[in-house]
Amino acid sequence: MHEDKPPRGRGFHPVYLFLAVPYAAWVWPPFYNRLTPILWGIPFFYWWQVFGIFLTAACILPVYLHEQGRGK
Repeated sequence: MHEDKPPRGRGFHPVYLFLAVPYAAWVWPPFYNRLTPILWGIPFFYWWQVFGIFLTAACILPVYLHEQGRGK
């Protein structure tokens, strides 16, 4: 008789901590709500937001790859 293994649970894995990085970058507005330093004539507030797009994508990628590996 062949017994099927129960599906693995969706437990916690340390890779999920990457998802907290973008959240931590914007949870405290007094950190980024300022004009200086200015980078190429753009105030800090604006270039921090653009940087956040790339930061968020870089933090989601390892989680995505981990989930893809679990699906196999």
